[in-house]
Amino acid sequence: MSDLIAAQATDVFRIGLLIVLMLTALRNRPVTGMLLPLAAGAVFVAVIIPLTGVTARPEPLAAQIAAGLAVNAVYLGIGLAAWMLWQGRGG
Repeated sequence: MSDLIAAQATDVFRIGLLIVLMLTALRNRPVTGMLLPLAAGAVFVAVIIPLTGVTARPEPLAAQIAAGLAVNAVYLGIGLAAWMLWQGRGG
């Protein structure tokens, strides 16, 4: 399981999708809020990557999605923390 998490944590496509998700959620925050768009986006990324991936992993699809959700949550938590630090620095 640790190799699955490591593989997903270093997936450049996942990282790119999560960065764009964060930027979109921050931009639309006054209209949509933050929690629901980030949660829906994290689930979408966790599901879409194993379903469309070109590398066949031996783990079951449910395990790949669960690991993807965990990785996405960590990355989004880091992104939100960095954003809050940046906002706090500005004034």
